[in-house]
Amino acid sequence: MTSNITTFNLGYDMPTMAASLSSLLLPLGSTCKSLSCNPQGIAADRLRCLVPQYRRSVVKAKASYTTECAAMVNTNSRRDFLGLALGISSLFVGSLEAKGAGLPPEDKPKLCDEACEKELENVPMVTTESGLQYKDIKVGQGPSPPVGFQVAANYVAMVPSGQVFDSSLEKGQIYIFRVGSGQVIKGLDEGLLSMKVGGKRRLYIPGPLAFPKGLTSAPGRPRVAPNSPVIFDVSLEYIPGLEVDEE
Repeated sequence: MTSNITTFNLGYDMPTMAASLSSLLLPLGSTCKSLSCNPQGIAADRLRCLVPQYRRSVVKAKASYTTECAAMVNTNSRRDFLGLALGISSLFVGSLEAKGAGLPPEDKPKLCDEACEKELENVPMVTTESGLQYKDIKVGQGPSPPVGFQVAANYVAMVPSGQVFDSSLEKGQIYIFRVGSGQVIKGLDEGLLSMKVGGKRRLYIPGPLAFPKGLTSAPGRPRVAPNSPVIFDVSLEYIPGLEVDEE
C-alpha cells in the first residue's frame, strides 16, 4: 500500500530559518567574541554568549535601582527629620506664645488677696484732676513722701484683665526710687505722693499716665499696648531719708 504524502514548501530553507530565528536572540548591533558564537551556529551557542551580557545588565540594573532607592530613603529620612524638627519647634514656639499672652494664669504673690478684693468693692473710688483713680486698701499712719525723696515700695502691676506683667514681690526685692522725679510712670508718681508710710493702694492708671510706648510681652507676661490703662497695687514701706532725719 502506497501512501501519498504531500510536502508543503513554504519557501524557507531550514538551516537558513534556524539561523534567522537564532539571530533574533541577539540585540541589535551586538557582537560576540566567543568562538562558539558564529553566524552558522545554533541558538544554544548564541544563548551561551548572551548569558554574561544579560548578567552584566542585571547587575547594572540592580546597582542603579539600589542607588535610586538609597537616594529616595535618604530624601525621605531628611524629610521626616525636618518635619519632626519643625513640629517640635512649632510646639515650642506655640507654648512661648501662650506664655507670652499670660496664659494659663498662675498663682502669683499679691498685695490684695481674695478677701481684700471683696472688701475693695465697697471702698469709694477717688478720681484726681489728671484722671488717675485709686482705692485705698489700707490707709498708712506714717508721713507722706516729699517730692524728690527716695521711697521704698512694693508693687504688683497688672493689665485691666488682672494678668500680672511686673511685680517686686516676685523679684523678692523692694523697689526704691525718687518719687515725683520722673523715674517711674506719671500715674505711679502721683499715686504715691499722696500716700502715707504703711499704706496700701490700688491705682487705676489711665493710658496717658501709663506707658506711652507700651511694653512687649515676655514669657508668662502679657503685652501692654501703648497708652493703654494699667492697674498698680502698691504699698509704701518706708521713706529712707525721711526716717533718718526724724531719728
